[in-house]
Amino acid sequence: MARPTSLSCLLFTLFSFSIALASSRTLSTIPTTTVLDVAASIHTTLNVFSLDRKTIPVDQQEEAQPSSPSSSSSSSLTLQLHSRATLQKPSQRDYRSLTLARLERDSARVKSLAARLDLAVSGVAKSDLKPLDASAEREIGAEGFESPVVSGTSQGSGEYFSRLGVGDPPSQVYMVIDTGSDVNWVQCAPCADCYQQADPIFEPASSSSFSPLACDTRQCRSLDVSECRNGSCLYQVSYGDGSYTVGDFVTETITLGSTRLRDVAIGCGHNNEGLFVGAAGLLGLGGGSLSFPSQLNASSFSYCLVDRDSDSASTLEFGSPLPPNAVAAPLIRNPHLDTFLYLGLTGISVGGDPLQLPEAAFQLGRDGSGGIIVDSGTAVTRLRSEVYGAVREAFARGTRGLPAAGGFALFDTCYDLSSKGSVEVPTVALRFGDGDGKEWALPAKNYMIPVDSNGTFCFAFAPTSSALSILGNVQQQGTRVGFDLRGSRIGFVPNKC
Repeated sequence: MARPTSLSCLLFTLFSFSIALASSRTLSTIPTTTVLDVAASIHTTLNVFSLDRKTIPVDQQEEAQPSSPSSSSSSSLTLQLHSRATLQKPSQRDYRSLTLARLERDSARVKSLAARLDLAVSGVAKSDLKPLDASAEREIGAEGFESPVVSGTSQGSGEYFSRLGVGDPPSQVYMVIDTGSDVNWVQCAPCADCYQQADPIFEPASSSSFSPLACDTRQCRSLDVSECRNGSCLYQVSYGDGSYTVGDFVTETITLGSTRLRDVAIGCGHNNEGLFVGAAGLLGLGGGSLSFPSQLNASSFSYCLVDRDSDSASTLEFGSPLPPNAVAAPLIRNPHLDTFLYLGLTGISVGGDPLQLPEAAFQLGRDGSGGIIVDSGTAVTRLRSEVYGAVREAFARGTRGLPAAGGFALFDTCYDLSSKGSVEVPTVALRFGDGDGKEWALPAKNYMIPVDSNGTFCFAFAPTSSALSILGNVQQQGTRVGFDLRGSRIGFVPNKC
């Protein structure tokens, strides 16, 4: 009688194993390959030079859609989001030159973010940063800055913009949105040195709600670099590449559609240098106390970045919860630097196969180094060298049948697809959680991008010598990225622009 029992146990064991195996395979529904529409991508590169760029008239400001007519809290609020292509026609004559210019801006951006983190990790305190000489505030040029602080948007790296009102009555202006910055600022008259912007320079004298901040206020003390002049707070933010903004730190009314937000701390910049593409200033979406979401007391915010070669608009939303179908991951904070928004990424799969990566590949170290941040201003995702090598090698194995092309700028894996209408490439997916099947598969066009109009496409990831990895906006395009600030989660919902 023992034999049938053993056979039954064996059959039961085999049945259970097959069920477990089937279940493990169904955890991930990510296909192993995906299709890149080569022809459509090339067509887009040709159209970017003929887009009809228009400034939205003030009398058509329907960009903010609040759930209540007036609010100073986190009620749901939606702003339109515009790509750089909407506001400025490229000065370059061809797409290859445009791509090179973008990658040069991107490299400056990455360096400035890494430099700021290095300062924080090395223990440089606010008191160690040498502030601007207040007496020279109106006359000082870029050569006169002695503070080592670097932060936020590098010169010209603003790729996405929202339009809002500053002051009372509101002056409508375009602002760069930046998840890597906290300090909100706008160019202000009188201008000792201001770059060209699309709208008139903001006139503080014309606003009834303009109010300078005293030096002993919480907002002034929260600045990395500040100085006092006649009891009023001066601010300074430098960006590591020579661009900067300097001026009075004040509170102002910010108007989003019919919603008025009073007493928002912003910089009123009288000395500003940098190529901010016609924007009047910057809206900081970082994690620090001075950022716009923090001052709004928003429980969450989200954005969806359209193709940067498109003139279509999407939205920036405050107060909307993550949808149930979002692929969610932990939102991690760095105790050494509260600005950056870190993603709880655990792995990457290529062609359906999880890569064997070091355990600490994306972990935030106790000293504040490492980790991976989600950044709206960086274009190309940067991965630590050993991680990039594994991703690149796996992708190259899956594309051996495609004709190779020479490297291009920071890209070392490129293809000549000039004779193709479409191609099949390995799926690249980001993995979250410990084996629980949470994956976000990137569309092929978010990592196989054209670098000219002749059919040269490159694998749009790059290595970094820094311990900090960055999830860039090329990979985020077309996906709604949501930050649940109270629940400490980041969610991704594809095709939700």
